[in-house]
Amino acid sequence: MEVQAGAQESDPVGLTQKKRWTGLLLAVLLVLASLSTPFREYLAFPSQMRLIHGHGKEMHLTMPATATVTLSNPGVLEVKGTKHWLDLRKPFTVLTKQLGQSHLTLRLFGKLPFKQMMVEVLPDVRVIPGGQSIGVKLKAKGVLVVGHHMVKHAKPSPGEKADIRMGDMILEMNDKRITSVGEIGPIVDQAGQAGKGIEVLLQRGDEQKRTTLFPERNTRGGNYHIGLYVRDSAAGVGTLTFYDPLKKRYGALGHVITDVDTGKQIQVGGGKIVHSNVTSIQKGANGDPGEKRAIFFKEDQVLGSIVRNTPFGVFGQMEKKPKQGLYQEPVPVALAEEVQEGPAQILTVVQGQKVERYDIEIVHLIHQKFPATKGMIIKVTDPQLLNQTGGIVQGMSGSPIIQNGKLVGAVTHVFVNDPTSGYGTYIEWMLKDAGVMETADFLKKSAVFLEKSALKQE
Repeated sequence: MEVQAGAQESDPVGLTQKKRWTGLLLAVLLVLASLSTPFREYLAFPSQMRLIHGHGKEMHLTMPATATVTLSNPGVLEVKGTKHWLDLRKPFTVLTKQLGQSHLTLRLFGKLPFKQMMVEVLPDVRVIPGGQSIGVKLKAKGVLVVGHHMVKHAKPSPGEKADIRMGDMILEMNDKRITSVGEIGPIVDQAGQAGKGIEVLLQRGDEQKRTTLFPERNTRGGNYHIGLYVRDSAAGVGTLTFYDPLKKRYGALGHVITDVDTGKQIQVGGGKIVHSNVTSIQKGANGDPGEKRAIFFKEDQVLGSIVRNTPFGVFGQMEKKPKQGLYQEPVPVALAEEVQEGPAQILTVVQGQKVERYDIEIVHLIHQKFPATKGMIIKVTDPQLLNQTGGIVQGMSGSPIIQNGKLVGAVTHVFVNDPTSGYGTYIEWMLKDAGVMETADFLKKSAVFLEKSALKQE
């Protein structure tokens, strides 16, 4: 007897329909669970957290269960009011005891590890916000090659023959340290007259290179030349960001100083910041960012030395608290994760030496676990500043950003096509480069601390 296919496939109890309803019910339960407070708080519970020493953090899980807390370094942290068990239906507070790191582990019912968190306790850093207009005079650690020129009206030039490139830093000539352009001429003349080459030590990026350079006589003047355009310094106007009265260190600009011709970062061989007076403003417009016009004065009264030139600004020693500031006492600083989108203020000078406060909006935060220069997008909302400058102008780089009573960042870039907006950097990265804020490496000794320095355009 043949049986037709499917003759046995009857579904008298509606099994298929039951499966569908069961699946739908499970989906609904999952959606409801995902919307529940315990589920959302469980997912939001961080795996890493940083706390400022002397401050605590209230944590929420809201679960109908108990748990024990284990700390890998109980000398660094404690959980308030709990020595043995936590009632997870109630919030609990993590308190700091000293600088350092500790793993915090929650064990459900004292047995099952279900949440782990690394907590780092950082020092309570407080600095004085700046806003003052400053003149920056940076000395390179050698002489920077910014171009080539022909000798005897023929290519290649002596410098090109020696494979000396734009952006190279001349450190030594014939074993003599070179720190200024004026030191090169006598060495070139002496070698040319003797018919000898010059042994040159170059810095190219992170590497050093040796080469031999042969001067050639100019057919017109009879002088010897090496066919290089060189520069040994840069100067410009910027804004002081902060001053640390305890360590007597400062930070300014919020971005690196580069050579105007090569775009290369200038390696510091010395330098100083001096008083600056804003004389006028070239107002910004779409496609044409404006600038502060300023002069240096009292150059014999050095405000501070320049020790470092990094992607986050210039840093050095400052022995006295700067004048003309709006703040006389230090204020707390915000960690990157504490900064919020919303209203804030910047401190800057638009006339003379008077620091003023202007309203801005932090419109977008770029979350960063590691240092990067563009951390937030800001927009000027203050009618007075918009009327005076059109928004952000060159020379405002380094202007402190204040939010909720804390120093949170500094202005760094202006958008060319929208001068009302630009980028800012988190103050945390500047403090680290200044040697003011220590992190997980707090047990190690601090690293040896210790253009135009115009606002960069985007």
